[in-house]
Amino acid sequence: MAKVKHEAAWYPLEPEETVLDGLLRQGVNVPHSCRAGACQSCLMRAVEGTVPPASQVGLKDTLRARNYFLACACKLPADAALEVAGVRELRIPASIVALESLSPDVLSVRLETATPLDYRAGQYVSLVRADGLARSYSLASLPREGTLELHVRLIPGGAMSGWLARDVRPGERVEIQGPAGDCFYVPGQPEAPLLLAGTGTGLAPLYGIVRDALEAGHTGPIHLLHGARDPGGLYLVDRLREWAAWHPNVHYWPSVLAGGGGDIQEGTLEALVLARLPKRPTGWRAFLCGNAEGVLSLRKKLFLAGFSLKDIHADAFLPSAPPAGRVAGAA
Repeated sequence: MAKVKHEAAWYPLEPEETVLDGLLRQGVNVPHSCRAGACQSCLMRAVEGTVPPASQVGLKDTLRARNYFLACACKLPADAALEVAGVRELRIPASIVALESLSPDVLSVRLETATPLDYRAGQYVSLVRADGLARSYSLASLPREGTLELHVRLIPGGAMSGWLARDVRPGERVEIQGPAGDCFYVPGQPEAPLLLAGTGTGLAPLYGIVRDALEAGHTGPIHLLHGARDPGGLYLVDRLREWAAWHPNVHYWPSVLAGGGGDIQEGTLEALVLARLPKRPTGWRAFLCGNAEGVLSLRKKLFLAGFSLKDIHADAFLPSAPPAGRVAGAA
């Protein structure tokens, strides 16, 4: 039977059980969220023993070289022994400095970090509470602003979002881990058309990417499409309309599945995006954010429409996942 040593105690793992599931099953508090290897909030470091390559997929070379791995993706061979350490050295102390309601379902959370965070607008970080609860959120802010801005979707019964909306006051201490993600603007080709599409709080990274591109002097057309189930799910609409009025190359289209009218279009975001593409989208760059199913479907459709895969930058949002056998909770 494989076993893991964590903080001086050994914990046996069941066959095919991940390191994360085994530790959680035995009462060890390990920060985690998506349990799919995307958010990276369950990072650990191997002190002794060998981790399978599959548990390091998606990590930066610098992390792999230092024996970091994803506990949610780490299944050890039978009779293997692994000694692990947490990742406190990767976390930055932070404090929540402002909370603002952007809509009935979206909360803006601003944080100050003890040391500057090296990131690009559109990447995501893990927000870690004092008790170890962790959730990943995209960055809507720009590094020059000095504070980090997250857009948090309020979910009924959500552990993190409920705490932020109900209990937190400015000054609350937390930790930040990251950044991660490949959905950000890279200067160069300032004339290239940009397509930005997202649903729900998938607007957060796109909001930062548009501002980053404009500040970098991007002159090509920027097409921003944001989708929601109904008009109440849209937010920052007036601000984005102002951007489109101020910048001739910015085009903003809010859309809903039902209840559209005026300049709020009705239909699926995917259909609206594809309807606006030229027959040959040569040189276009795309940024896609939102629920995993929608992002992966649109990514495939854009590739089939003529986009190069290297020019499609996508970060799918995955909901927090409970341990096996528990009813799914919320973010």
